[in-house]
Amino acid sequence: MESFDFIVIGGGSGGSACARRAAGYGAKVALIERGVTYVNGVRQGSGVGGTCVNVGCVPKKIMFNASQMRETMLGSVEIAGGLGYDVPEAAGAFDWAAVKARRDAYVKRLNGNYLRNWEKAGIQVIHGLASFEDSKTVTVSLNEGGTVQLTAPHILIATGGRPKMPDIPGAELAISSDGFFDVAEQPAKAAVVGSGYIGVELAGIFNGLGTETHLYIRGKTVLRRGFDAFIQETLMEALEEHGPVMHTETAPTRIEKTPDGKLTLHTSDGVVEAGFDVVLMAIGREPATDMLNLGSAGVDTERGFIKVDEYENTTAPGVYAIGDATTTGYELTPVAIAAGRRLGDRLFGGEPRARILYSDIATVVFSHPPIGTIGYPEDKAREVYGDANITVKKARFPSMLYAFNGDGHKVKTGLKLVLKGPEEKVVGLHCIGPFSDEMLQGFAVAVRMGATRRDFEAAVAIHPTIAEELVTFGGWGQKKDAAGTARPQLAPYLEQPAPLPFRCGAGGYCCCRLRSKL
Repeated sequence: MESFDFIVIGGGSGGSACARRAAGYGAKVALIERGVTYVNGVRQGSGVGGTCVNVGCVPKKIMFNASQMRETMLGSVEIAGGLGYDVPEAAGAFDWAAVKARRDAYVKRLNGNYLRNWEKAGIQVIHGLASFEDSKTVTVSLNEGGTVQLTAPHILIATGGRPKMPDIPGAELAISSDGFFDVAEQPAKAAVVGSGYIGVELAGIFNGLGTETHLYIRGKTVLRRGFDAFIQETLMEALEEHGPVMHTETAPTRIEKTPDGKLTLHTSDGVVEAGFDVVLMAIGREPATDMLNLGSAGVDTERGFIKVDEYENTTAPGVYAIGDATTTGYELTPVAIAAGRRLGDRLFGGEPRARILYSDIATVVFSHPPIGTIGYPEDKAREVYGDANITVKKARFPSMLYAFNGDGHKVKTGLKLVLKGPEEKVVGLHCIGPFSDEMLQGFAVAVRMGATRRDFEAAVAIHPTIAEELVTFGGWGQKKDAAGTARPQLAPYLEQPAPLPFRCGAGGYCCCRLRSKL
């Protein structure tokens, strides 16, 4: 049995970040990565780099970019023609197989980068499937055969999650979001089942690339959990107007294959739709923890998710967990990376306070159009702070990107601020529309710093941009008085007391911001 200072189970974004951090502090680190296998054509395991690199963020963003590019040229929201380009129909022909080959090669290079970085850090990589013997010992079933046992005073679980599949007849004929990246040729007709961000994103990609796409959701709207109603409504309007074909308040009950190899989908509302080349299930994800023998280590779970406290401690001393496999509720790559680095700082860097704060975490959805959001949705803010303490500012409009498009061929932008108290602190910021994914990061910094609406409006707007609306809400420096009349409002820096002068080394008196006398 070989001893280490730190054992990391899972070579995804979070596990890798933590392992490298610990190794950087001089710890002897073992990283256990199961790799990828296929059982009956179904992918098992994400591979080196985890979900994000192999079957998530990275390859999805490549396909999103390709889809958006085609949408600028052809379809109901194309803008190229209005901007003076003569775009022939053939320009929209998409070579799925060629892009898949380039995408797979790109991912393979990233896999190699991970392996090289682990080697440079001095991390011992063990390829196999880990299982706990106790809270300090794991057995690894090696991919090449045989087993090894490892022990360490600190063990991290970073095994991530995997897609759920429905328990219905014919479910084996469907693919998951992982399977999307194994599709070899562009389907002529595809069904996507699921109202969450994965379903919305993949349906948008199919639709944007010219596949006849049908999106099936159980409720009346998409993104029902965790997203502001304003965002839901704006996205639903875009989906219903520009595609995919929406099927609301329904669920799949059976999938059948016809003699020509096509798939037929039966749904709970009695509708039968035939002729699908692909039926993709995006009905949620579950933690990949069932093979770890967690009970032997004394690690408690909740619906398979590992229970952790604010410092990533599990119920077993010396065993930690981060990322999608935990009860934190944030299934986001940057969150897992941040949590992993801070855990490494705490365990091996001598900083006992190091931890990630699970609040005001920005996220985006690569839907069509894209979404950016940070902080509370309006309903949650009212629940937390009370109705009387919440005000909102919002606007919805077509951006200049669609200036030359006729009615029915424009995509709406929606922007919303959720404000708390008389100081109007920004506790929620939500945007949907072109470039929302790219513009959110800077606003996320401001929200984390406690910015107020007046801080936003003290900034000079950048014109013409979509983002300027967030700093010009309500008349740009105006606020209604008790009678409802809009009155000018001083910029916040003018209402602060002038700083007291101090004697400088040159013998004069200085006031650091407003005036100086030397």
